[in-house]
Amino acid sequence: MKQGHILNRIVMFTLLGAILAYLGASVWQNLTGRMTTTISYSYTLDDEAEATGFLVRAEYVLPERSALADVLPAEGEKVAVNETVAYLYQDAAALERRQTIRKLNMELEQLNETASLAGDLSDSARLTDEIMAELTSLRASVSSRDFTSLEDDSLKLKSLVYQRDYTYESGGDAAGLQTRIADISSQRESLIAAAGQDTSVVRADKSGVYSGVVDGYESLLTPDNVFSLTPSTLDSMAVNAPTGEAGAVGKLITGTRWYFVCSVSEAQSKRLTEGWQVKIRFSRDWSGEVSMRVEQVGQAENGRVPIVFSSTHYLSDITLLRRQTVDIVYSSITGIRVPKNALLQDEAGQWGVFAVVGAQAEFKSVTIVGDDEDYYLVQPLIPATDLNKEVAKKALRPGDEIILRADGLFDGKVVRS
Repeated sequence: MKQGHILNRIVMFTLLGAILAYLGASVWQNLTGRMTTTISYSYTLDDEAEATGFLVRAEYVLPERSALADVLPAEGEKVAVNETVAYLYQDAAALERRQTIRKLNMELEQLNETASLAGDLSDSARLTDEIMAELTSLRASVSSRDFTSLEDDSLKLKSLVYQRDYTYESGGDAAGLQTRIADISSQRESLIAAAGQDTSVVRADKSGVYSGVVDGYESLLTPDNVFSLTPSTLDSMAVNAPTGEAGAVGKLITGTRWYFVCSVSEAQSKRLTEGWQVKIRFSRDWSGEVSMRVEQVGQAENGRVPIVFSSTHYLSDITLLRRQTVDIVYSSITGIRVPKNALLQDEAGQWGVFAVVGAQAEFKSVTIVGDDEDYYLVQPLIPATDLNKEVAKKALRPGDEIILRADGLFDGKVVRS
């Protein structure tokens, strides 16, 4: 019995050893021979250089000054000749009076609208429907973070609510409504008469784009002197920045063309030619990419060259910008981004990558068009638009699953069961 028991133990340990050896071999194979993949995607590689300079515009500073001002146009808004830009107040009482006049104007407008609808029995239901529609519109605007018309939409909603409430309260009393309109009109006229003594109006004596920031550069940087600025002048302006004018109401940008002037190294300046269009990428105080014309490649000064770019686009978006650091994009190329360790050569020396197609590995030939640290930018040797559909299938496309590591790869190998 003892001999049989020992024999059973030997068999058991032998089987256990075989199982452990099998499991160990499987784990080792999985750790060392498993396939690693990634997804390729379209990418644009820019040849760019950083530069710091100034934005130059034709700017007219409004001459009026006041500690209390009510500015009407928004930043970047276009203003016509003789359009009211601001109201200036002598004291806080004058400002409060103006705000009261504005509220009365709004209330009077709402009452007149309500009076024009009197007698229509469906008005209350219509107003309720319009209020619900306006609430839905406001909610959608806030959810999408689109605040461009939020103020106007809010005022419209208030007007609709006021009209409906007054319709309910008055019970359709047209005479009472007209009395209320007359009372508010009288109050408004009295306040307007009093405002004539301590309130003045600022009107635009020329058309332009309004900006509320007067930084002191308006007379130092102009379209007339932008082509005579040198690197040392730009350095001096950056160090000795002027101060803005206290109490200034704002300024008007009167020209449609604006400029960006900066200094670059001589090597970088040789890559620019007057008349060329170059992309200038802003990413600090404003995010955007502007196609700008190279107006001037100036004379070198101590190894640096002044460059003047110009554009007529995005003027209303860049009114607050002055000294900016930008990226000058000399050229761009678009391709498919793949990790460097995925690229290899076939027997003929052709570069390419293995991609998973169905259950097999397929070699897709590519041409390297860009190199940036840990990846290559490639384009398929065979265009995906080739008229021969069978040939076009061999082209590498964005979204293909690229094999980074696997043992014994060859074209057509089954890599997935």
